[in-house]
Amino acid sequence: AGAGRRARVFRMSRATETIGFDDFQKVDIRVGRIVKADAFPEARKPAFKLKIDFGPEIGVKTSSAQITHHYTLEQLAGRMVAAVVNFPSRQIGPVKSEVLTLGFPDAQGEVVLVGVDRELPLGGRLF
Repeated sequence: AGAGRRARVFRMSRATETIGFDDFQKVDIRVGRIVKADAFPEARKPAFKLKIDFGPEIGVKTSSAQITHHYTLEQLAGRMVAAVVNFPSRQIGPVKSEVLTLGFPDAQGEVVLVGVDRELPLGGRLF
């Protein structure tokens, strides 16, 4: 859901290659809370700028997310989401996207955020 090109690659790929558990452990996926969501009119494709709090260890990070189809700015503040926190930052127009907010495509290919169904400590790692 973060950087558009990267998200599209995940949507189009098939789960054909087997990886080892050590490879999975290299991807640092954490839970965070969206503390601020803003319009991102400079983006080439409709997107929002998110500020996500991952707790004291990681802090607040910025993400550009192409999630405008299913979400409004008002629906995002306070929402818990999952994100990859150890990819290199990526410049998307004037925004430095520091984390990749995760989502799945719906039937039309629009992003639905990955979230959690109860309150969790910020920064918890997926395992």
